[in-house]
Amino acid sequence: MNHPNRLRTAIHNDGTTPLIGIFDMFSASVAAQHYDGMFVSGFGFAASHYGLPDIGFIAWPDIVAFVQRLRLAFPQQHLLVDIDDGYVDPETACHVVQQLENGGASGVILEDQQRPRRCGHVDGKQVLPLDEYLEKLDMVLKARRDLVVVARTDSTEEEEILRRAKALAATDADVILVDGVRSIDWIHKVRRVIGDKPLLFNQIAGGRSPRLSLTELQELGVDVAIYSTPCLFAAQTAIDGALSELKAADGRLPEHTPASVGVAECLTLLERNISRHHDRVPADA
Repeated sequence: MNHPNRLRTAIHNDGTTPLIGIFDMFSASVAAQHYDGMFVSGFGFAASHYGLPDIGFIAWPDIVAFVQRLRLAFPQQHLLVDIDDGYVDPETACHVVQQLENGGASGVILEDQQRPRRCGHVDGKQVLPLDEYLEKLDMVLKARRDLVVVARTDSTEEEEILRRAKALAATDADVILVDGVRSIDWIHKVRRVIGDKPLLFNQIAGGRSPRLSLTELQELGVDVAIYSTPCLFAAQTAIDGALSELKAADGRLPEHTPASVGVAECLTLLERNISRHHDRVPADA
């Protein structure tokens, strides 16, 4: 199965393709019941795997191993992977891209930030000189076979945002992402300078960008929408609430009801991930 070409087809189809940010195998198991595309979020993975903020702690072998586990459990899902700045060095970026493609990733996002890096929706971001980023991006594009490559800029100055978006659109990158876009007007501006190149929009609760529906994004000419943290933030809210209730009840578990999750419901979810239960798909699908 050619996972990159399946994602590429979805991107070029009508409508805006949603990819849901997941942070571990369990959140992916839940997300797969609702959507057919996943985003391996750096924010979520740093939080889940290390318990640390998304400021550069991720080691590339960890993300490669995670994607390999995801692909075995979810053979039909689109898997777009956040590789931050390619783990600094261009040679490392190329090696990681090839490892991820061999492991079943559908695509990657490569940003133009320099270290120390930051989440795309917070202050303090610094970007590489454009020529330096374009050189790294070109190496990554030559290193892939079919992998979808999203070129991302984290520039915050209006003139520089448009200059970089136009330059990225002139490359062989498949999709353009301007992270932290602050208004609908700026989506229009970016769309005009990148022409027909597919556009990705990143939504994160409490972030810089406006909350928009898929219908609204389609009307704005957005081809892909990634939702970085709905699973992570929902888990934090739910776990905190459940443990507060347990403490208030003196350690007595709540009564199990048909609307709640217990042992049977959880096992039913997880058993779907066993690879021998997956339908076989033709190799050329």
